[in-house]
Amino acid sequence: MKKALAIVGSLWLACSSLVGWAAENSARVKTWKTVEELTEAEKRDIDLRTETPRDPQCPYLPAEPYPFQPPYTAEEMGYCSMEFPHISRWSHIMADAYGSLTSGGYLNQGITIGLNYYMPGSGMRGYLEHTAPGQEYYRLVFYYTYPPENWGAQELWVLYRTDQQATTKLDYFTYFPSLRRVRRQPQPRRGERFPNSVQSFDDIVGRDAWEFSWRIVGADVLYETVRFPTTRPSITLTDAGGHLREVPATQLKMMGDTYPFYTADGGVPCYVVEARTRQDWLPHYPASKLLYWLDRHYFYPLRIEQYDQAGRLRVVEVRIAKQENPALEDRGYAALITLYYDLSLDLMSYSVHDAHTVKEWSETDRKTLFGPDFMRRGWLMYPLKTHSLVRTPEEFYLRPLLYPDKFPRERTIEVAADVAARIQAQEAAGHLVFGAVGTTLTGP
Repeated sequence: MKKALAIVGSLWLACSSLVGWAAENSARVKTWKTVEELTEAEKRDIDLRTETPRDPQCPYLPAEPYPFQPPYTAEEMGYCSMEFPHISRWSHIMADAYGSLTSGGYLNQGITIGLNYYMPGSGMRGYLEHTAPGQEYYRLVFYYTYPPENWGAQELWVLYRTDQQATTKLDYFTYFPSLRRVRRQPQPRRGERFPNSVQSFDDIVGRDAWEFSWRIVGADVLYETVRFPTTRPSITLTDAGGHLREVPATQLKMMGDTYPFYTADGGVPCYVVEARTRQDWLPHYPASKLLYWLDRHYFYPLRIEQYDQAGRLRVVEVRIAKQENPALEDRGYAALITLYYDLSLDLMSYSVHDAHTVKEWSETDRKTLFGPDFMRRGWLMYPLKTHSLVRTPEEFYLRPLLYPDKFPRERTIEVAADVAARIQAQEAAGHLVFGAVGTTLTGP
């Protein structure tokens, strides 16, 4: 029965103009090109080789030192995209408003204050040059401030660089005021989603390019990533100084206001690259491959698609970015709003990194704040404020576009008939429609 529903949904997607072609293009021409369709001028900055010389000291790295020079291979693009994981590669503090929404309209949300100490200084160069496999490179403290029953709960993540011998990725500690004890937890399975969420541990901390094999699929122009419903015309955001401002959703640009490479009609030109999971590095990993839409100039990942072991699209991640660290120039872009969508569960999760503030920690802070013992004190050192939570299920972000016409040789999209009907109703209404199509719920 499920297979029949999937086939029906897949056929509906292939025929529907609401989900894919018309929604993507409106009055625009076709935006995507395979490698074969690229002009010689468009190929000037890319290198189509999948096998290149290796670093003699570290054979899984390219021989060309990072950062690379054009023309870029797909693998080099993958390394460049590592500059931009979900949590930025520099020391900072932020308020993370997050939540998940089921297809039935149940909304679950929270807020943590994140204190983040990136040890190599900033960026990928420090990670590659100053962090050996098995050595820690990042300490992340999450202090829960919402909902009220979670106030004071804390987590400490200590991240390590890994290779095939040093496989420990995380030391994980939790503290709950009711227990008054710090507990060390087993590290989560990297590709498995967290409870009641779409995102996995790897979605949050990022993936290492050497664990995948890379190739260039083509090029595309994106015009939308995170989409707001008609029921939510604006979002309240907090700047680094703590000032709140109401931002119309129509003014949010995919790469922020300062990005210099938008097309005349507001699109972001992207390379589309495939990262296929290497079984010798990630055996039993749930994703067989990922497709990345990387902006052509900085290689920021605006859209990431994960495919299951059967080769079917499973999770779509889309982002709105912002230049949060101008001192790092093109490497200073960070995720502002991220949306994750699981097609099989019709489940969405979001994260808003609000009040993002670059923070250089003193030696005293490093020794005090980022250890398990400090968690017992229960001190909220930086009480950042955010008003970016979603107020009602009807105001939740729209499901991301699936674009069934793009790169059909590379992308298998199967959606159950009931999910396809809800997507169609969403596109027609301009906001989410819950339960049976034609009815709208007013709450969880």
